[in-house]
Amino acid sequence: MSEGEERITWVLVDGENIDATLGSSILGRRPQPDERPRWDRLIAFARRTWRQDVQGLFFLNASSGIPMSFVQALKAMDYRVVPLSGAPDEKVVDIAIQRTLQALRQREGDVILVSHDGDFLEDIEALIDGERRVGLLAFAEFRNIGFSAIPGLQKFDLEFDAEVFDAPLPRVRVIPIEEYDPYSFLR
Repeated sequence: MSEGEERITWVLVDGENIDATLGSSILGRRPQPDERPRWDRLIAFARRTWRQDVQGLFFLNASSGIPMSFVQALKAMDYRVVPLSGAPDEKVVDIAIQRTLQALRQREGDVILVSHDGDFLEDIEALIDGERRVGLLAFAEFRNIGFSAIPGLQKFDLEFDAEVFDAPLPRVRVIPIEEYDPYSFLR
């Protein structure tokens, strides 16, 4: 990094993966607009956690069109929106995120991946070089088990650490005893 340049955190959002996990695994239905993550809070969390500038990249499968109102909202939050298309059998979002993680090996800066997907294990592990911070932000109980075996990877929870939801989600998760609050179960 040259003198005068500020360090940056790159936040790569696999929106499809987060939305699918929220809908099928947590809510058991398609999320309502007020149940979706507040993406601006995710950027604020990254900035607050690592105390540096943040650039969010939000990857979308736009093979069947671009959801313009959502894209405009993301752009207003300073995300760089990456709309992708491809053949029906191509995981275009995964391919683009993998390529971006690989490209980031050649750049300065820290990285937070927002996904549960094990397709990124190898590329995330390759970024951990002792110089940069690398994080994973997801629902802890749904992230691929392979992430727990990567030394040096910082893990954060979307709901409990980043606080991107307006109301508590109906999650069943293992609670570390030091975090247990009996009053949350006595309502």
